[in-house]
Amino acid sequence: MTHPTPVKILLVDDQPGKLLTYEAILQDLGETLLKATSAREALDLLLKNEIAVVLVDVCMPELDGYELASMIRQHPRFQKTAIIFISAILVTDLDRLRGYECGGVDYVPVPIVPDILRAKVSVFAELYRKTRELETLNNELEARVAERTAALEATTAALRDAGERKDEFLALLAHELRNPLAPIRTSVQLLRLEGLTPAQRERSRVIIERQVDHLVRLIDDLLDVSRISRGVITLRTETLDVGEVLARAVETTRPLIDARGLELSVDMPDGDLHVCGDSTRLAQAVGNLLHNATKFTEPSGHIWLSATRDGGSAAIRVRDDGAGIPADMLSRIFEMFVQVDRGNGTSLGGLGLGLALVRRLIELHGGAVEAVSAGIGHGTEVIMRLPLVDAPAGATRGLATPSAGSARPFLRVLVVDDNRDAADALGLLIQLHGHDVRIAYDGPQALEAGPAFDPHVVLLDLGMPDLDGFETARQMRLAPWGRRAMVVALTGWGQSEDRRRTSEAGFDLHLVKPVGDVELVSALARCDPDARPASTDGVAGH
Repeated sequence: MTHPTPVKILLVDDQPGKLLTYEAILQDLGETLLKATSAREALDLLLKNEIAVVLVDVCMPELDGYELASMIRQHPRFQKTAIIFISAILVTDLDRLRGYECGGVDYVPVPIVPDILRAKVSVFAELYRKTRELETLNNELEARVAERTAALEATTAALRDAGERKDEFLALLAHELRNPLAPIRTSVQLLRLEGLTPAQRERSRVIIERQVDHLVRLIDDLLDVSRISRGVITLRTETLDVGEVLARAVETTRPLIDARGLELSVDMPDGDLHVCGDSTRLAQAVGNLLHNATKFTEPSGHIWLSATRDGGSAAIRVRDDGAGIPADMLSRIFEMFVQVDRGNGTSLGGLGLGLALVRRLIELHGGAVEAVSAGIGHGTEVIMRLPLVDAPAGATRGLATPSAGSARPFLRVLVVDDNRDAADALGLLIQLHGHDVRIAYDGPQALEAGPAFDPHVVLLDLGMPDLDGFETARQMRLAPWGRRAMVVALTGWGQSEDRRRTSEAGFDLHLVKPVGDVELVSALARCDPDARPASTDGVAGH
C-alpha cells in the first residue's frame, strides 16, 4: 500500500506545554509537525515552508491568533492553508464570525478532545494534499495541452508552408513548361507558311528540337527526383574510370555549350582515378553541373571541368565565370525547388531540381557535393567527391565505339500506337533512316498486318485502348512472325518496375517516350535480320 506524502502542520502557542500536548495528540497522523511559540516565529516558519494546516491559539501576546490569521491570508502563498483556532474561552457566534473574517476555517475549544482535534486536522491535511495533487495534474495537463498545441501549430505551419511551396512549385512548373511550348508553337506556325527559305525552315526545326529537349530534361529531372525520394532507384555499379565518366558527360552537353558560345576547358585525370558507381548516373550528375554552368554563364564565358585525387577521394570540379551565388544561398542550393535570386528580385530560372538531383545521386554513391562562390557576378564552383577504389586488373582507357564504316541493315519496322500523330511522326523518321515502315493504330491492326509484312522490329505502344501493348505482344509471340521479330516497348513509363513488367511480358527492349533520334537508331541497330530464325509460316524472310 502506498503511503500518502506527509504534509506540514504548524502548531502555534505561546505556552510550550500546550505545544507538547498538541504534538502528542497529532503525532500518529504521520504528518510533519512544526512548532512556534509566537506569531513572529510562526510567520518565519511559514515563509520557509509549505504549510498545510496552522493550529493557532487565539490568545497570545504581541500578535494574537486573529491578527496572525489575517497576515497569513494576505500572503498569496497561503491561500490554500487551513487555519484552525484554539480558544480556552467560551466561543460565541461573534467570535466565530471574527475568526472566519480573519481567514479561519474551524474552531477547537479547550479542553481539547484528542479524537476531535485529530479528525479536524486530518481532514484539512488530506484536503490540502488532494488539492496539491489536483494542481500538479492540472499543471501537467496544461503542459501537455500546450505542448500538443505547439506541435499542432508547428505542423499546421509546416503544412501551410508545404502548401505554399507546392503552389509556388506548380506555378513555376507551369511557367517552365510554357516557356519551351511558346517557341515550339510559334515555329510550327511558321512551318505552315509558304515561301519560307530553307534556312528559315532549318532555324524553326532547330528551335523545336532544342525546346523539346528542354521539356524532356524537365520531366526526366522530376521523375528522377521522385524515384530517389521514394528509394526505388537502382544503381548498376561497376569500377569506373573517372575520365570516361567526364568524357561521357561532355559528349552530352557539348552541343549546348557550343550553341551558347562558351569555352570549355577539360582537364582529364591521369587515368589512375577509379570509383565504384553507375556510369550513367554519374555522367548524368556531371552533365547536370555542366548544364547549370552553361545556363548561368553569359555567351563568351568560360567553363572548367577537372578531376583530381583528393586524399582517398576523386574530386570532380565544375567551375564557371557566370552569375555566381550569394553566400546565404550556398547551403540551400542543393534543396529541391530552391532558386537563387540575382539580387534584383528575379531568379535564375528552372525548377530548382538539377542540383538537388546531383546531391542525391552523389550521396547514393557514398560521396558528397558542395558549392563555392564569391557572390553574385563572380562565378561558381561545384565540387563532387567520390570514394576512390583500386583499378581493375587489365583495365584499359577508352570507350568502345562502333566502326565508322559499319553498314546499317535494311529493316522492316511495324509502328503500333493509338496516338496517330505520334505513330505517323515516328514512322516518317524511321523511313528517313532508310527502313520500310508499316503503321498500325491499335493492337488488332498490328496483328492483322504482321503476317504479310513480317517485320524485323515492332515498336509497340503499351497504353492502347481495348487491346493494350502487353496483350498485343503476347498474341504476337504466338505467331511465327511475332516470335522472329524484335518487339520494343514504347511507353511514357520508365521506372524499374515498368521495365521489369515489359521484360517479363516478352519485350526485347524498353524505350521511354519521347524517343530521341540517337536512341531510336541505337535500338534499331540492335536488330540483326540475318540472325532471325527461318520463316515457318509461308512468308519469305528478306
